[in-house]
Amino acid sequence: MSWISEKSILPSKLLSCLIAFSIFLLISSSLSLLEFNDSSLIPKSVLQFILVNNTSINPIPNVKEADTQKGPVNSPVFPYETPNPEKIIDEPEKHRKRQCDKSQALLRVYLYDLPPEFHFGLLGWKGSANQTWPNVSDQKTIPSYPGGLNLQHSTEYWLTLDLLASNTENVVRPCSAIRVMNSSEADVLFVPFFSSLSYNRHSKRHEKQKASGDRMLQEKLVEFLFGRTEWRRLGGKDHLIVAHHPNSMLTARKKLGSCMFVLSDFGRYSAKIANLKKDVIAPYKHMVRTIPVDNSPHSMNANIGVFQGAIYRKDGGVIRQELYYLLKDEKDVHFTFGSVQSNGVKEAGKGMASSKFCLNIAGDTPSSNRLFDAIASHCVPVIISDEIELPFEDVLDYSEFSVFVRSEDAVKKGYLLNLLRGIKREKWTKMWEKLKNISGHFEYQYPSQPNDAVDMIWQTISRKKTSTLLNVHRKNRYSRSQFQ
Repeated sequence: MSWISEKSILPSKLLSCLIAFSIFLLISSSLSLLEFNDSSLIPKSVLQFILVNNTSINPIPNVKEADTQKGPVNSPVFPYETPNPEKIIDEPEKHRKRQCDKSQALLRVYLYDLPPEFHFGLLGWKGSANQTWPNVSDQKTIPSYPGGLNLQHSTEYWLTLDLLASNTENVVRPCSAIRVMNSSEADVLFVPFFSSLSYNRHSKRHEKQKASGDRMLQEKLVEFLFGRTEWRRLGGKDHLIVAHHPNSMLTARKKLGSCMFVLSDFGRYSAKIANLKKDVIAPYKHMVRTIPVDNSPHSMNANIGVFQGAIYRKDGGVIRQELYYLLKDEKDVHFTFGSVQSNGVKEAGKGMASSKFCLNIAGDTPSSNRLFDAIASHCVPVIISDEIELPFEDVLDYSEFSVFVRSEDAVKKGYLLNLLRGIKREKWTKMWEKLKNISGHFEYQYPSQPNDAVDMIWQTISRKKTSTLLNVHRKNRYSRSQFQ
């Protein structure tokens, strides 16, 4: 009986072997088709799901296809992790895509379709009937931002352009932030009010006006937002408003203070309205010409220090006057009055490019454009501003490329120059090299590029958003009965 059962088992074992061998041949022949062109009988999309390394069933991108797209197929710039801005992007196309996947973006942003009078209309742009936004696919048709001192506070302009570009097929940009059309899908709701330009252009009241044009726009904005379900849902905590000029949003800032602000500093804000816990510090757009990294002219034989700008200031800026009288007669220090008129910006750029250190001294507010002019000129900043907050400082260590001096020390006779002259060549060169490496993080441009100023701001907002939502969720713990 046992002999019969063993004999009957043999054919089944043989059949199993034949089936296994046939499956092996089928897989081998299928995999070989991956080397052929698109006319293969089995679609590549099917074959790419075959287990190749016994550990993953994810599609493996074709190397040639990835090269054509100039970026990783399945990952955003920094997929849900703290970025490493110290890394220099030698291949600017590396993390850029024509099509961004909203499920992989760091930020999904809802853009309010405010009338043009709040944004590009302030630039003189007039679209066709019912047209809210300009065509951003053609750079020639994009309204330009006014130059001069207006340009240093143009952050909202660049962020708005970048969001519009995220839905434009022929614009290649990073995928850190992407515009979504449904507010319920958004992490952040962006309010496209060009508040700095509104202040610069319309803050003065004309004779027949009850209020200035800037004030009226702010009042309209408050009325609009308070009437929105989206605002009432979290009391505005998931809303984003750019108010980069220190005097912008003066009328509305208190009423809208629950939102996330993008600011140049906190100098004219109370701690309750603006603070590092919820708000973002963004760089000024520098005024001087950017010096190419490979063409930086500095040497240890240059001036020890330079400052060119307004000397007589009020409040915290009084220190400029004190330093002027301390340093004006020093042979290796260029300390003089300067303005945007009479080629002032060009002359300031030349002075920075020929100096080892650039003095960034507090003015009417803790920050000034001079810091970012210094960075663009690869001139090691000397920051004399005790209350200053710096862009991207959670991921950038400014002490690696800047010198910080307390105001009380800076005005001591001989202290500042002795400190700067005592910095050895090796230390200065290390700071200078670091400065060149990080300077790209402070460049505003369109289209944006990985880790430039626009991209870095979105990344910072993403990190702020996480802490904001944490606080909201914690407050919701006992706000309602779990049995309702």
